[in-house]
Amino acid sequence: MQDPIDRSGPEEPTAPTSVPKTAAETTPENPWPLQLLSKNLKSYIDRAPATWVEGQIIELNKRANASYITLRDVDAEISLSLTVWSTVMNRLELPLERGARVVAQVKPDFWVKTGRLSMQTRDIRPVGIGDLLARIERLRQALAAEGLFSEDRKRPLPLLPGRIGLITGRNSDAMKDVLKNAALRWPAVAFEVREVAVQGVNAVSEVTRALAQLDAMPEVDVIVIARGGGSLEDLLPFSHEDLVRAVSAASTPVVSAIGHEADRPLLDDVADLRASTPTDAAKRIVPDVGEELHRIGSARAQLRRIVELTVGREADRLHHIRSRPVMASPATIVDVRAQDISRLRERAMSCMNAEIRRDTDRISHLRAQVRALSPQNTLDRGYAVVQLPDGEVVRDAAAVPDAARLRIRVAVGEVAATADARESPQD
Repeated sequence: MQDPIDRSGPEEPTAPTSVPKTAAETTPENPWPLQLLSKNLKSYIDRAPATWVEGQIIELNKRANASYITLRDVDAEISLSLTVWSTVMNRLELPLERGARVVAQVKPDFWVKTGRLSMQTRDIRPVGIGDLLARIERLRQALAAEGLFSEDRKRPLPLLPGRIGLITGRNSDAMKDVLKNAALRWPAVAFEVREVAVQGVNAVSEVTRALAQLDAMPEVDVIVIARGGGSLEDLLPFSHEDLVRAVSAASTPVVSAIGHEADRPLLDDVADLRASTPTDAAKRIVPDVGEELHRIGSARAQLRRIVELTVGREADRLHHIRSRPVMASPATIVDVRAQDISRLRERAMSCMNAEIRRDTDRISHLRAQVRALSPQNTLDRGYAVVQLPDGEVVRDAAAVPDAARLRIRVAVGEVAATADARESPQD
């Protein structure tokens, strides 16, 4: 069997018993009234404190009781609409203009009836040139204390770069100056150009990105950042801390060519070389081919003179050597040395013969002394040596036994005898 059809219809929603206390507790069945949301937003926004912000005025519409300003961040594409009442505007010494850089104290305000959020400006002040210079100077001192501007960190530029990276404005005079003057000095020069914004909110990010791209290219030997001058506000991106640190971290030498001689952003301090103008940068990064050819010609001429002087000096020395008598008769020096050798040999032989004669005489004298003192010489004078049979020499007659056999040695030969009688020596 089939279930009977339920004809009772959908259930009626039950009426909420109470309004949710928080937005998270709301449901399709139990929503907030719109006025409650608006009141809660109003209450929440009213608790937000007033805040000082800085930006650049890009739109300014003046009305009788209020002025409506669009303020843009100086480093990003972010804008904010401000409402400035006439009482605040009247406190300014000079009227505000589009493009001015200001700081403003703003507080958000929510209109309950229309649901619009507006930024009420309680105070607004223009940022003067002195304030900007003071900020740059403080940043300069802080970065210098870190050692970013130290001369030890600066790298020398290559004598003849294979490829030059150029960061400059789109179709700018600075780009044309660098390309033209570099080509005039060295026609074979090659560039890797990056056209970027050189002022405004996108300048820092675009220049930094182009610097990273060129620094990553191994064929780029030097990078030039060029701009053709401008006001202090226009040159502020080149004093931005992010750009300064990016240049300091680059492994490729960087040349700063911003503005004119009087302009000196922080980029000039951190760059490996500061050029006063883009034209000066072109002269500094490549040599002049005419000057180099002249130097080569001068060097070749100087080298030729040195070689000629050296050859002439050595030729004179050879002529002087050849004019010596020994060179006319080379055997002379051999003959002189041969005579020296002969003389030394004769002297050595004479000394040796004299020594031999002296030693021979000395030996003869010693031989005569030895012979005079020898026993044989004593025997030759008539003496004899009497020995017992055992060979003992008889020195005392009393020591000879009776009838002892004796050997009597004379100068020539021996005589045998027998001891018959002994006589004592007489006093």
